[in-house]
Amino acid sequence: MRIVTALAALLAALLVFAGAAAAAPVSGPGWQSVWATATQLPNMSFAPNWAQEGFANQSVRQVIRVSSGGSVLRLRLSNSYGTQPLEVTGATLARTDKGVSVRPDSLRPLTIGANQTFRIAAGTEAVTDPIVLPVAPLDSLTVTLYFAQPTGPATYHAQALGTSFRGTGDHRADIAGDGFTETSESSYYLAAVETLDVLPHRSGVALFGDSITDGAASTVDAHHTYPDELAEQLASQGQSRPILNLGIGGNRVTVDSAWLGDSALSRFHRDVLGQPGVGTVAILEGINDIGLSGGGIPMGAPFPVVSADQLIAGQRTLIAEARAAGLRVIGATILPFAGSQYYDADKEAVRTAVNSWIRGSGEFDAVVDLEAALADPADPKRLAPGLDSGDHLHPGDAGYAVMANAVRGALD
Repeated sequence: MRIVTALAALLAALLVFAGAAAAAPVSGPGWQSVWATATQLPNMSFAPNWAQEGFANQSVRQVIRVSSGGSVLRLRLSNSYGTQPLEVTGATLARTDKGVSVRPDSLRPLTIGANQTFRIAAGTEAVTDPIVLPVAPLDSLTVTLYFAQPTGPATYHAQALGTSFRGTGDHRADIAGDGFTETSESSYYLAAVETLDVLPHRSGVALFGDSITDGAASTVDAHHTYPDELAEQLASQGQSRPILNLGIGGNRVTVDSAWLGDSALSRFHRDVLGQPGVGTVAILEGINDIGLSGGGIPMGAPFPVVSADQLIAGQRTLIAEARAAGLRVIGATILPFAGSQYYDADKEAVRTAVNSWIRGSGEFDAVVDLEAALADPADPKRLAPGLDSGDHLHPGDAGYAVMANAVRGALD
């Protein structure tokens, strides 16, 4: 009887939401993001990618891992930075098998308004019609998009820390991956996977930050970013909940950049407050404002001098916006960075001042002292050798696991 009741509930949900998904708001009752990424303006960024050239008569296959489970799914696709309408000739969703291949019994077409071919206007996002495809926490899903016509520059996420695949022609229904001949470590047009299920209300956690949240220097395709590690730790304890990685490499609190993403202040509403089901946000931002203050790598200029007071004011704005939306706010101290290309004594003084405010202001609902958790006991201005990726700025895989453990202790 319980199985029959559950199936009836799923069918009822589909009847309610199918056909209306194309016009549905990004957030809504019952939906919960269980995977998400922060989209960016097409650019070269830190590694070669396909964003600027876009796609034409090509299929793109991308593998993502959900942090929490569900039975009814929909995808949010983004053309936020597109300069023309995005024509999606066809798309599929499936369970991942190995690498680029998918499990044949799980292959589902994705539609919008019951149409397999659909258009997403420039500057907008769209959600697909709901489908029944039960997934468990930490399951991997494969999304394949086919574009018959030229897309123009592609809205993307630069440092996905996972392999995407491209092939000429229509390979959306391929089970094996023989037709995919090129790879990239960025993701394209994907914004979120959402479930319609009985998860606790607003149990989602948005991890908001820069390349350290994004997972830079972690092992590609190994799920060793700190959001991945946090999802795994919770799953191992039977406490799975949506954990969303909303970091962007090079991101700054105060400065918008073509290369390094919209500033934290500019993107917070879309990337955090726009995620359905989020009840908590953890903020780890500021090292790039400090490190690039007054100059830096020749991308995403300008590089204004940023003071501790400016960073604190920016974080206060984020706290106020989160509180106004009913979110619990966790503040994380900025990691040590001595020995990195960013470091000098003046910049260290700014980091110290901001961290002192984070710890002592009482303005956050909780504080995670990541500086203390990852510092070298022999030289607290540096990352501990066993936790450092080697660039003295980003943790390695072991460091990200320590970060996840520290943040887990601050969750409600």
